[in-house]
Amino acid sequence: MRVGIGYDVHRLTEGRKLILGGVEIPHTLGLEGHSDADVVVHGIMDALLGAAALGDIGKHFPDTEEAYRGISSLKLLEHVGKLLEQEGYVIENIDATIIAQKPKLRPYIQQMEENVAQVLKIARNQVNIKATTEEHLGFTGREEGISAQAVCALTGLYEGSRSAYDSGQSCCSCPHRGEQGE
Repeated sequence: MRVGIGYDVHRLTEGRKLILGGVEIPHTLGLEGHSDADVVVHGIMDALLGAAALGDIGKHFPDTEEAYRGISSLKLLEHVGKLLEQEGYVIENIDATIIAQKPKLRPYIQQMEENVAQVLKIARNQVNIKATTEEHLGFTGREEGISAQAVCALTGLYEGSRSAYDSGQSCCSCPHRGEQGE
């Protein structure tokens, strides 16, 4: 099993939509960024890429590329899902927390979870998104920005059996303990 963590933060600003988990949230402010600035999806992508040792979102989607200007982060997440598939990884679960003083996010959480699960082609019960405030402390408490943290677990398709086979060790209950090349 491989575990990854992700973190993202964006400044709140006027004149932008507030997109979290692919859901447009009614609010007077939105998040500033090159893409749609969806902090929760960005945190999830970094956790997934980190668990697979594939770098981070800046490596794959640099903010110097015009192709990513204003793009939906769900489209970027879809690309990350395909990278994981190509590398032979299966997503076990994702757990994310959005830190924002306002707006209240409870009514939108289920749709966020469904969006992430659908894009990654996993079950909805493999995705958990929560929201919390910081009790008016720090930049999120002062409503200057929103941040998100995410953790995920991946399993390789050949994890355990392949590495044991390559090292000459037995794998699980394999009847050919330590035998190679047959």
